[in-house]
Amino acid sequence: MCGICGELHFKGTRPDLTSIRRMLDRLDRRGPDHEGSYSDGPLAFGHRRLSILDLSERSNQPMVDPELGLAVVFNGTLYNFRELRAELAGRYHFFSTGDTEVILKAYHAWGEDCVKRFHGMFAFAVWDLREQRLFMGRDRMGIKPLYYSLTDRCLRFASNIQALLVAGDVDTDFDPVALHHHFTLHAVVPAPRTLFKGVRKLRPGHTLTVERDGGTRLQRYWTLEARRPDTPMSPEEWTQAIHDSLRRAVKKRLEVADVPVGVLLSGGLDSSLLVALLAESGVRNLQTFTVGFEDQPEEKGSEFEFSDPVAERYATVHHRFHVPNDQVLGRLPEAVDQMAEPMVGQDAVAFYLLSEQVSQHVKVVQSGQGADEVFAGYFWYPQMVTETEGSRVERFARHYFDRDHDEFQQMLSPDLVSEDHTRALIEAALNEPGADTLLDAVLRLDVTTLVVDDPVKRVDNMTMAWGLEARVPFLDHELVELAARMPPELKLAEGGKGVLKHISRGLLPDSVIDRPKGYFPLPALKYVRGPFLDFMRDILDSQACRERGLYQRDYVQRLLAEPEKHLTRIQGSKLWHLALLEFWLQRQGVG
Repeated sequence: MCGICGELHFKGTRPDLTSIRRMLDRLDRRGPDHEGSYSDGPLAFGHRRLSILDLSERSNQPMVDPELGLAVVFNGTLYNFRELRAELAGRYHFFSTGDTEVILKAYHAWGEDCVKRFHGMFAFAVWDLREQRLFMGRDRMGIKPLYYSLTDRCLRFASNIQALLVAGDVDTDFDPVALHHHFTLHAVVPAPRTLFKGVRKLRPGHTLTVERDGGTRLQRYWTLEARRPDTPMSPEEWTQAIHDSLRRAVKKRLEVADVPVGVLLSGGLDSSLLVALLAESGVRNLQTFTVGFEDQPEEKGSEFEFSDPVAERYATVHHRFHVPNDQVLGRLPEAVDQMAEPMVGQDAVAFYLLSEQVSQHVKVVQSGQGADEVFAGYFWYPQMVTETEGSRVERFARHYFDRDHDEFQQMLSPDLVSEDHTRALIEAALNEPGADTLLDAVLRLDVTTLVVDDPVKRVDNMTMAWGLEARVPFLDHELVELAARMPPELKLAEGGKGVLKHISRGLLPDSVIDRPKGYFPLPALKYVRGPFLDFMRDILDSQACRERGLYQRDYVQRLLAEPEKHLTRIQGSKLWHLALLEFWLQRQGVG
């Protein structure tokens, strides 16, 4: 896991190495173990390393293979790199033992199709010194970020937006379409857009080739099919197949590391099941980590009562951290600074504070993100399915959109509002071929598009802020492909995630399996009152916010007058949505 950056010039000019320096400074927390840079004619690379595989200097980056005429910067982990290395060993001499060099050899052997053979999470850029061509790829699930800015003069790329902003020459005018997505889809802006016109992100499951003259070619290398298999399977066969696939996913994410691996144990079904499956694989003295916050009258702030029995059952080396509300508010600016894009999920700050503690014990953790999207764990899925009226997008919107278009028009400055961009995007996605039912289409949309920015991006940003690599076995692409073909009723059973609950019987306490669906509890950011309300009011009443003119003032005042009344359909604070975006813009120095 690392931070990468680079630039490629098109008009005979050389890279600005001072901009590489500035970008590396904004990526330093992603890779505390080594820094490197490389240039060749119109191309320059920068890299910050977090050493997980082959801890020696042989795997430092940027990595150059003079014999092949290739250079690479890479962020992520290839879980099948040993198999690929064995396949390539007859043709190539290897000088390191990690996965980075495998990318160089694989690209030389198989060209742009190499990504189809990669199993893992990755964002990388390969420079062909002889052809003067840049090839960039991103993993199927978008677990690793890759942002870029493209002008007629040059391409720049980086692991976060902050690095591109400090490099300069970025159009920071708002993208109105992206703003519509942001305020409708819980701060999710699907690739390739970002909130800024001058910044884009590579789509998951895609590659981008950039020629020396500035020509580009975007290619999709992976598509998720959500259709029943030709040969029907019984519920028991599906359960066994999912169990086997998930066990393999967990085991791979344990074994492919030259450092210890822990688990973020929330007390929910998903992370608890990871602990049980690791125990099944024979792991002993596994380190587990849980964080808790202060209670509010409406909601408990910790799930220790559920995580403790799991840790006790499997004799893990368990760490519990309790964070008071004053620390949450006091350190909120730090967490916002680490957001590559603004994130309104209340657990972003929780993950940031938890990761700080975890990073003092391990460098790699497994986390349960993605299980709800893959196996239909959220309450809005059955609501959509039981709807009897309306098109697919209408049934989706009623239970998911944060705001309808009418409210969006009341909220934003009129010059940033046009048509209902989000409804058009979601309608097209839900009606794409390859999904048998509405729920199949919704889950496909979730795991290929929405989950990328919430929660996957959140977990990446907040863990990497402390040099901690998070691995998400529920988003193993082979497991996702298998689950997408499973009949929806097996996922919706038992109130959601039925197949996972069936697997968990006998492995976990029934109290963990049968409890209502929980969310990472940080009540102070949901029930907005006291110092947190004052904080949001100060942001939205600030001179910077008023001069920006993004929000219509009467809408802001309406929310400030009754902050706890204005919640989204999935119970998020609308006031927090507005305050977080404005605060993020101020922290990035965007005028």
